[in-house]
Amino acid sequence: MSEASTSDALIIGTGFGAMVALKALRSAGLEDIVFLERRAFLGGTWPQNSYPGAAVDVQSPLYSLAGEPWDWSRLFAERDELVAYTEHLLTKLGVRERAVTGADVASLEWSDDDQLWTASCRDGRVFRARYVVSASGPLSQPSVPEWPGQDTFAGETWHTNAWRHDVPLAGKRVAVIGSGASAAQVIPAIAPEVEHLHVFQRTPHWVLPRRDRVLTERQRALMRWPSVYRLVRRLIYWSIEYRIIGLCYVPRLLDRMGRRPALRHLEDQVDDGSMREKLTPSYMIGCKRVIVSSTLFPALTRSNVTLHARDDAITAFTPEGVTTASGASVNVDIVVYATGYNATNGSIPYEVVGRGQTLTEAWSSFPRAYLGTTVPDFPNLFLIGGPNTGIGHTSALFVFESQARYIERCLRRSRASGCPIAPSAEAEERYTSWIHRSLEGTVWSAGGCRSWYQGESGRVIAIFPGFSFLYRWMCQRFRLSDHVLG
Repeated sequence: MSEASTSDALIIGTGFGAMVALKALRSAGLEDIVFLERRAFLGGTWPQNSYPGAAVDVQSPLYSLAGEPWDWSRLFAERDELVAYTEHLLTKLGVRERAVTGADVASLEWSDDDQLWTASCRDGRVFRARYVVSASGPLSQPSVPEWPGQDTFAGETWHTNAWRHDVPLAGKRVAVIGSGASAAQVIPAIAPEVEHLHVFQRTPHWVLPRRDRVLTERQRALMRWPSVYRLVRRLIYWSIEYRIIGLCYVPRLLDRMGRRPALRHLEDQVDDGSMREKLTPSYMIGCKRVIVSSTLFPALTRSNVTLHARDDAITAFTPEGVTTASGASVNVDIVVYATGYNATNGSIPYEVVGRGQTLTEAWSSFPRAYLGTTVPDFPNLFLIGGPNTGIGHTSALFVFESQARYIERCLRRSRASGCPIAPSAEAEERYTSWIHRSLEGTVWSAGGCRSWYQGESGRVIAIFPGFSFLYRWMCQRFRLSDHVLG
């Protein structure tokens, strides 16, 4: 084990959440900050996800850091432009000179004796700090289901999170397993190139049209004015914030707000009745993540694309491909897993040891945290994108920045007192009870589906049940009485 280096704060991850955390730490007066990045490159989501068709599903001006505008070329930015924005922020915010790459954290342990966290990496390096922000990303651990014979398949396989650009697709028979957000972008991008594409859909998703467009030079010139950019952000924010009314408070509104437009979109783009039946969900819109795409349905109806629904699901792999529930053998050269991520552990992919217990033990029933950010008996630890901070209708960056406001207030109190800070068990219990009471009857818990929003316990552990501005207000309204100093 190497000799430990000590700093004021460690930030685990280098994506947008980590950049937001850096701003909060600096605002609280901290400068000796080290980033630990497990990969060989920096930036998180967009440098990592290089699959064909990758793009954001929130309007670009809102999907950006507050006070950090960008000259977007289109309303919904595509991956290359998002990478350019990420690289710009890494440089401007000074992340590069503070980052250690290849630092894959294996464990994080608190010591009451010296009031420091020790982060031990898998390569033996050790880092210590008074404060730790975990910003490793709520959707960063790829999930690949298991089937009999999977290891016998002779072709190439990969997850969309780690796309193999060295393997050409032209003229190949390809299977895409999954039909969620990444699959909906990959399928239209590769369908024209491959010989044949087999799409294995476990459950259909609700799909709404993507109202994208290239921004004119005049529009871009106007948005280079900071005041105009801020105004556009506000207009976009309020234009989509209202959706929470149907998702959370008045579910019957979802029919007019979402279901009927989605059915019209399906009918407009798919003529075949049996295909439409395969693509029509049986659950309420919003129960699973809604897909925003104007190209998915046309791709699925191509002559070189076959859609396999649940009744024709994969039952096993063979050296040549897969067998299905209908008894068919599907021979393919490449299998792409668009099977999502493991989000049931609250986005913490390493062992965390606090005062007298591990985070796994504290979360034995289900992941939980005060404001989704701090946990009793884990002092000076902050979780960006923690339990129940997900948002199903607007930009995740708005939530991250809300968390940052709470983190900054915690840091100021801790530094002023000279003591570590954590929420009290009573405050966390009160908050978590409110979260799950509020989730009762919402589309995420009563919408008739099983989604990644839910943990192994069946509880919804990913979504905040309310307006995003309510969550921001709660983060800004710091209650010292809900915290323990010392």
